[in-house]
Order: sequence, then C-alpha cells, then structure tokens
Amino acid sequence: MPAPPSPLVITKGTCFALFAYDIGLSINLTEAERRITASTERGRLRHKARAPQYFEYRPAPLRLVQEGGVFAVGLYQSSPTVEVMVYDFGAVTITYRFPLDGPFDHLLDLSESLYENEQLLMESRTRVDQLIHVLSPAIERPRVADEVEDYLIFSIESCQSAGGRPLWMTEEAELARILRAERTPLSEQETADALSCRISFGLEDAALIDWNAAVLFGKEMDDVRAVLEFANVELLEMRLLDEQLDRSLDQAYEALSRKPRLLSLPGSHEKDTTHIAQLQVDAALLFERVTNTLKLLGDQYLARVYRLVSQRFHLEAWDASILRKLQTLESIYGKMSDRAGTRRMEVLEWIIIVLIAVSIAVSFLPPGH
Repeated sequence: MPAPPSPLVITKGTCFALFAYDIGLSINLTEAERRITASTERGRLRHKARAPQYFEYRPAPLRLVQEGGVFAVGLYQSSPTVEVMVYDFGAVTITYRFPLDGPFDHLLDLSESLYENEQLLMESRTRVDQLIHVLSPAIERPRVADEVEDYLIFSIESCQSAGGRPLWMTEEAELARILRAERTPLSEQETADALSCRISFGLEDAALIDWNAAVLFGKEMDDVRAVLEFANVELLEMRLLDEQLDRSLDQAYEALSRKPRLLSLPGSHEKDTTHIAQLQVDAALLFERVTNTLKLLGDQYLARVYRLVSQRFHLEAWDASILRKLQTLESIYGKMSDRAGTRRMEVLEWIIIVLIAVSIAVSFLPPGH
C-alpha cells in the first residue's frame, strides 16, 4: 500500500495585512520627516533583472517602522513592528507582518481570520490618529476618511512538498479559497476566476492576484509587493475621489438650478462659481498626484504586474468615471461662468440706462435747480 503524500509545509514566508487610509488633501513629506523621531527611510522599489535605476516613486513616500503590540490571529502571531508608508497625496498604509511556517492548509484559516478583522482595523485607525497628531502641521486639511481599503499579501519564499511541480500548479483549488477567504469549496468557474490574474518572471516565481488578496511565490518579491500596495492605495483614493466628485456635482447642479436674485450685491453671483472652481481644482490635483506617483515605464515586468492588479481592481473604470465627472464639472463651471458674465453685462446695461435717464431728466430741470 503506497504511503500517503507528505503534507505541504511552508518553511519561510510572510503574510502582509495592509490597511490604507486617507488623512488629508496632501502631505509635505519633508516637513513630516522632520517631525518624526523614529527611524525612517525613503521608500524605493527594488528591481527585477536589469531594470533602469530611475524606476522609483516620485516623490518617494516616507517609510516609518514603529513598535507595536503582538496580535494573535488564529495560529499565527504578528511581528512586534509595524510598517507605515506616508504618501504625498494624503494617503497612509499601515502594514502588519505575520511570519508563515507550518502546514500550507493553515493559510486558509489565516485568510479567513484576517478578512475584515476588527481588531486590526481598530488598532490601525488608532495608529493613524496618533500619526495625524504628530504630523498635523505638515498635512493640508487633516482628516481621517471613514473609508479604509484593506488587502492581504501572502509571500511564500520556500516550502517543502513531495512532488516536483510548483505549488501554484498543484494546489489551485486551495489557493483560490485562500484568495477569496472562502471556507466552502469553490466551483471550477470561481476557481478559474480567482486564479485568472497570474504572472511569473522566472520558473521559480509566480504572483496570483485577486481583489481581496494576492499570493506570491519566490524570493525577493518586495518589488511586486510594493506595486500591489500602491495599487491598493490608489483604489482607496479613486473611491474617495469618486465620492467627492458626486458631492461636488450635486452642489454644482443645485447652484446651477438656483435662480439669481434680482437685487444682489456686486460679485455675489460669482460665489457659487468660485466654489465650483475650487472643487474642480482640488479633485484634478489629487487625481494627477495619485496617477503620477509611481513610474513603471522602465520596468516591463512590473508594468505588467500593475496592469494585472489594475484589471482586478477595475482601476481603469474608476479613472474613466472620475475623468467623466471632472468633464461634467468643467461643463457646469463653464455654464455658471457664462451666466455670471451675462449677469454682469445686464447689470452694466441697467446702470447705463439709469445714467442716461438721469442725464435726460437733469436736462429738463429749470436753471438754478
């Protein structure tokens, strides 16, 4: 009777639990760095193969390593340090690390336990509140948004198995459940969908990217993880910007439909126009900062990774929606500017008419009056 197959065992790996927050319109990173006494370093991506040296963040986010408590999640415990990344467009990512070792099938328990984990959500928000207290002078319009975007990255550097085939080819059903944090077995269609965004640079590495989590196989996968982390931040900012534009459009429609008063102070009819212009500028600046922070044109492999995660996060659809709403806001601003100009011309015409009427009336007055 043949012996049962040896269980898959992870000998080295890390689970990264990411929580992205928006804390303001923008952050002066130079001023922020001066205000933080913890060890810091400018975040920079590592390269695959012969990637050019100019491939990096622009501007580089501020990387902080803070001491934190140890959190038990299922059979795993977090590392005592927490990584914080501060971006110039007002976003912050809090990252918790869980060292991985032991049976591979335990990853499903960890994935399920970390899905919308209330303990880490509360701890990360507390940490962000403390960060804002320290960095407040460096933040423009400091405020923690209610929305948070969390993401899991399982990075497996080495594992032991009986077969010679890669793990991502032999354990597809289990990997799909880990990616979806789903205890029940998945259908073939759902499994195929969960594993559809897969990419490899060499024969010994692979990245499986889904909307809730990603599983990375191989050594020196920090560059891929950094792209995934930034995409998660970008998704948060796109969601917030889309909601902000919805509110701006509501205000613009209300201002456009408001009938102008017959008697109004000079310039009062331009108040709404100025407000809409400010909303439009703020949204456009944030959109440009987010979309231009990470430069991937020099590294084709990481550019493909970014395209895959963009596809999974529907970032192109978010971009299209935001651009469409910006154009609509621009159209409303144009109409309101035209209406304000027409209003000014009408007021000037009435002033001229009154002056002419006064001059005619004066000419009929008897001399001496």
